[in-house]
Amino acid sequence: MVAGGWRVELGATVLKEGGTQFRVWAPNSKTVNVLILSGKATGTVAMQPEGKGYYSITVPGVADGDRYLYQLESGSTFPDPVSRFQPEGVHEPSQVVDPEQFLWTEEGWQGIPLEQYRIYEIHVGTFTREGTFEAVIQHLDYLVDLGITAVELMPVSQCPGKRNWGYDGVYHFAPQSNYGGPEGLRRLVNACHRKGLAVVLDVVYNHFGPEGCYLDRFGPYFTNKYRTPWGRAMNLDDADSDPVLEYFLCNAAYWLTEFRFDALRLDAVDWIFDQTPKPLLRRLADEIHQHRERLGREFCLFAENDTNDVRLINSPEKCGFGLDAQWCDNFHHALRALLTGEITGYYEDFGQFSQLQKAFEEAFVYTGQYSRYRRRRHGGPTENHPGSQFVVFSQNHDQVGNRKCGDRLSATLPLSQLLLAAATVILSPYLPLLFMGEEYGERAPFHYFIDHTDLELVELVRKGKHEEHASGICEGDIPDPAAESTFEESIIDVATPKEGEQAVILAFYRKLFALRTGLPALQVFQRDSMAIAGLPEQKVLFLRRWSGENSVLCLFSYSNIQQEVPVDLPQGNWERVLDSSGHQWRGPGEEAPERLEGGEAERHRMIRINPFSVVVYSTTTSGGDHGAS
Repeated sequence: MVAGGWRVELGATVLKEGGTQFRVWAPNSKTVNVLILSGKATGTVAMQPEGKGYYSITVPGVADGDRYLYQLESGSTFPDPVSRFQPEGVHEPSQVVDPEQFLWTEEGWQGIPLEQYRIYEIHVGTFTREGTFEAVIQHLDYLVDLGITAVELMPVSQCPGKRNWGYDGVYHFAPQSNYGGPEGLRRLVNACHRKGLAVVLDVVYNHFGPEGCYLDRFGPYFTNKYRTPWGRAMNLDDADSDPVLEYFLCNAAYWLTEFRFDALRLDAVDWIFDQTPKPLLRRLADEIHQHRERLGREFCLFAENDTNDVRLINSPEKCGFGLDAQWCDNFHHALRALLTGEITGYYEDFGQFSQLQKAFEEAFVYTGQYSRYRRRRHGGPTENHPGSQFVVFSQNHDQVGNRKCGDRLSATLPLSQLLLAAATVILSPYLPLLFMGEEYGERAPFHYFIDHTDLELVELVRKGKHEEHASGICEGDIPDPAAESTFEESIIDVATPKEGEQAVILAFYRKLFALRTGLPALQVFQRDSMAIAGLPEQKVLFLRRWSGENSVLCLFSYSNIQQEVPVDLPQGNWERVLDSSGHQWRGPGEEAPERLEGGEAERHRMIRINPFSVVVYSTTTSGGDHGAS
C-alpha cells in the first residue's frame, strides 16, 4: 500500500476500479496518443486535452506490467517522462507499475530523528558483484553490526546502459532496471526498515542526463537562461515553468510515499536556478515537512553544495529554505589536506591545523574569507547551527571518484592515519557519513564510469575527463570511463571476511560507533555542550562534550612525533576508553594513562600521546558539573 494514500498525478496510474489513467504534460504537441503495446488492451488511444498542455485518458483493461509509449503529433513515439519503469532502457517502452501490488512488512516503521543519522553511502552497481538492490539486502546485518543507522543510495533513476554513477538519469521516477527496478527497490527499503535502518536517496534536480532525454519534445523543461556543468538547466523560473516545478515536487513526494524513503539528498543545489519568491528548495522543504506531519513519520532533506551557504538550513523566518541538514565539504578538505599534504586543486585553500580546528568549531572553514582557489571571497558564517545539521566525511563518491585514479585514502595513508581520519569524522560533533568499503580500508578504486550508446557522447566524456585530470597526482593513464573494466575495477569486496590490517580497521570503526552510541556526551550537538581547543604548534586538538552526568574528552594528534600535552579536566575520575596507538590497533602501545583525576589540583597535567593518534577519556560527573570550558 502507498503510504498515506498519496499518488502521482502524472504518468500511468492503475485505478482501483480497473483500468489505467495516463496523464502527460506535452504543450509542444497539439495531439498525443498512448500506444498500448502489450496486455489485454493493445492499440492506439487518443488522449484528451485538459488545458495548459496536459493530456489524459483512462484506458480499460490496462494493468500492471503492460508496456506503452506516447505518440506526439509528429508521429514520433517516446517513453513516458514520468515512467515508473523502463525495463529495456532509456530508449524503449515504459511499463505500467501498480505500487499497491507490493506488500510492505516494515511493521510500523516511523523513521529516525535527524540526530541519529550515521550514514553509509552505497553505489548499488559496485557494492556487490551482482550489482542489484537484492544483493544489498544480504549485507544489512553487517551494516547494523557496524553501527550504521542509515543507508544512502547514490541516484537510482534510469540511466543509459548498465554502468553509471546515477547522475546521468533521465527517468527520475523509474528505478534503474538492471538494479532490480521498482520491485527490487521496494524490497530493499522494506528490508532496511525491518533491520532498523533509515534509507536516504540521492536525487538530481539540477539537470538531466545527455542520452535518452526526450523531455524537450514534450514541453519546455529546460531553459537557456542558465547553464550547469552537466548541460542545460531546468526551467524553474521562466515561462511555463510551473509544471516543471510540480514535476520535481511530485518526484520528491513519490520517493517518500510510494517507496517509503526516509530522506532525500539533493545533489548540487547551487546549480538549481530558481529566482522566484518561493523557489523549489523552499517548496520542497514545506511540502515534505507537511508529509511528515500528515503521515506521522520522520522525513529529512539533506542538501549538497559547496558554497558554504547556511541559508539552506536557516528557517523561512530567517530568510532560509528550511532544509534539515547539508553536506560539509570544508571538513573533508581540511582533514584530507592536513593528513596527506595535498595542495592541488581546491586543496590549495587548505592544509593548516587551524583550519581543521575551525571546522570542528563552526563546520565551515571559509566563512567569508578570500579563497585562492576561487580567487574571491567564499562562504558565510554557520550562525551557531547545531552540529546535527552538517554531514561530514573523510571520503565519499565525489572525493574519491573524481580523483584521477579514483584512489581511496587507504591507497595513500598508513594505518595510524586511517584510524585517525575515521575517529575525526565519527567522534566529531556532526553527522558522520562513510563511503562503502571505507570501514575496512577497501583498496579497490572508485572510478568514474559510463555506458552510453552514443559514441560521439562517449568521446566527449573521455575528452572531458582527460582535461579535468591533466595535472593529476597519481601515476598511470586515466581509466577509460566507457570501458567495462573500469567499472569492474570499482566493485568492492564487502562479502569476504576481513583479515590482517583490514580486520583491524573494521574493528576500530565498530569501536568508534559503539562509543558514539554508548556515551551520552557523544550524542549531543549543541554548541553550548562542547568545548574545543587546539595546540597549533603541536597539531593537537581537544574536543570535550558533555550531557547529563557524562563527559567525554577526545584528544586528536595530527603530529608525526610523540609529545606531551597539557590536559585540564573538570572534577572526576576519567577513564581511557580508546587509544588508537594500542597494540590491538597495531600501534606502538598506549602512552596516555589509563585513568586521570580531574579538578583544580590536577590542572595543567602533562600526558604523553603518540603521533597520528586519538585518545578518548570518559567520566561520570555527579550533579552534571562539567566545569568551565
